[in-house]
Amino acid sequence: MSNHSEKQQAQRHSFWRKRQKKTLSVDDITIVDQQMLKRAVGAAALGNAMEWFDFGVYSFLAVTIGKVFFPGGSPAVQLIATFGAFAAAFLVRPLGGMVFGPLGDRIGRQKVLAFTMIMMAIGTFCIGLIPGYDQIGITAPLLLLVARLVQGFSTGGEYGGAATFIAEYSTDKRRGFMGSWLEFGTLSGYLLGAILVTGMTALLTQQQLMNWGWRIPFFIAGPLGLFGLYIRLKLEETPAFQKHMEKQEALEHSKPQIGLWEMLSRYRIQMLRCVGLVLVFNVSNYMLTSYMPSYLTSVLGMSELSGLMLVMVVMFIMMPLTLASGYWNDRLGRRPVIMCGAIGLIVLAIPALWLIGSGSMSAIFLGLVILGVLHTCFSGTMPATLPALFTTEVRYSALAIGFNLSVSLFGGTTPLLTSWLVEKTGNVMIPAWYLMGAGVIGVITAFFMRETARKPLHGSAPAVGSEEEAHRLVQKLERQAENLPASQ
Repeated sequence: MSNHSEKQQAQRHSFWRKRQKKTLSVDDITIVDQQMLKRAVGAAALGNAMEWFDFGVYSFLAVTIGKVFFPGGSPAVQLIATFGAFAAAFLVRPLGGMVFGPLGDRIGRQKVLAFTMIMMAIGTFCIGLIPGYDQIGITAPLLLLVARLVQGFSTGGEYGGAATFIAEYSTDKRRGFMGSWLEFGTLSGYLLGAILVTGMTALLTQQQLMNWGWRIPFFIAGPLGLFGLYIRLKLEETPAFQKHMEKQEALEHSKPQIGLWEMLSRYRIQMLRCVGLVLVFNVSNYMLTSYMPSYLTSVLGMSELSGLMLVMVVMFIMMPLTLASGYWNDRLGRRPVIMCGAIGLIVLAIPALWLIGSGSMSAIFLGLVILGVLHTCFSGTMPATLPALFTTEVRYSALAIGFNLSVSLFGGTTPLLTSWLVEKTGNVMIPAWYLMGAGVIGVITAFFMRETARKPLHGSAPAVGSEEEAHRLVQKLERQAENLPASQ
């Protein structure tokens, strides 16, 4: 039944494209303002960097936070408890997606993204204010959990909205490259958090870090959040959403907002693809950026400073590679690049973890670089791939829900599950098997997805960078229409 429904939808979309080829004019094409595009991409990436700075410092300080809020357990138990609070934030992310996604489709992407920015900053700032377990007992970890839930709820509307914002602002030919700046921002936020934590680890004693030093990154979140809010409030709404709202207002009776269950039913195939793509994307992400620093310290016995320095250098290498991945998936296609990364996880996860566990600093670095390079196949591609799965009227909602559902079940739980499995089994190669499983799902999903590179978003007109390009596109489509059989 699902295959039949998808086939009907494909036929309708094919018919629309053929009709478009016959009737499209320059006025129908979106001509993207290049200055506005740069501002939109910069603001989305900068806001994302600030959000993931907030999330990142928690991961980098996981060992210290475990000692402050869960002092009674062994180092392994402290780490599991800390990552338990980390994972709890991901459990509420689908709720955030269910609230902010429909709001983004109803009142606009820009307004919702501004709100999620300030909400995340407040939640992070509050973590720095919480007294330790020694001062207020069990209330301390409970307050930590509440603050993490606020972070998770706000983040539920962040990534889907930011990816949608950039995708709808970009031209069809460069959507992959422009979207890759979103993940460039993510890595920048993580890197900023890593640099700050590494500097504190080098300059402060362990006691100073536990007493007050760990709070500094969380206090920085307040001013950063206000700056990010200012940047996002200066943006205009996306052209695709503006045209969608104009069409709605032009109708005598506006089409009612699609309900949650109707959306999940109508777009169930696209939702499944979204979940599968986000799974491989985020398992590789959180394994490297959130779990590996603690894995190097707690499991392999490396100093906190050495572990942070290694991961920090790898993330620095990943930043230009993410942009390169965005550039090439515009030319080669999204599917080949995603497939390359997923197959790479299956083939190279065990060799990478073997290198990381060898004890040699150069081998550890090489293993981390392998995981980082494979992850850029996803980080440079997903910001353009995921929004293209859905139409304009439900893009924010569907992407926010599908993305956060997958992250909650598979991505955010990666540090918790892997640390628990390593503790229970004593097998330090568990992370490799976890990555291989994600790679298998990535290969299957990429095989069944449609190629969307250099094509308009579903439900949107073609988007180009200049009026000359618009005229060339119209002429091209007219020539194609002339060659269509009469029956079409």
